[in-house]
Amino acid sequence: MGLFDSFNINASGLTAQRYRMDVIAENVANANTTRTEDGTPYKRKIVTFEEKNGGQPQFSTIFGRATDRFRGKGVKVSGTYDDNATEGHLVYDPSHPDADENGYVMYPNVNIVTEMTNLIDASRSYEANATAFEASKNIAKLGLEMGQ
Repeated sequence: MGLFDSFNINASGLTAQRYRMDVIAENVANANTTRTEDGTPYKRKIVTFEEKNGGQPQFSTIFGRATDRFRGKGVKVSGTYDDNATEGHLVYDPSHPDADENGYVMYPNVNIVTEMTNLIDASRSYEANATAFEASKNIAKLGLEMGQ
């Protein structure tokens, strides 16, 4: 592993967690959005990660990189998906402009408690990557100072 590999790995973690926090903020901001452009309530978004240069490589690729298999690659966002597994909730409010014929309004499937928990998790992961980046920087700095 080279000197700058740890910087790249930590930077990819910082970028991924920052993107995750942005998506969580979007979910919280749209927690009461009952109508989007297509006329349906907002759907909660979920971010997924995968290892950089991950996936299912061919056997020849694995064989050719046998000496390089333990090298860290970092993380990347593999996708942002709508949460279709959870349902929104119905609220009785006949005066709401989006109420159906029975007076119920369909609200998004955003749970603020879940979003805040995910935000704390993303924030702590971001802090861990920042701390590891700082430690790598200090190690590199000490290594350069030893060469003087």
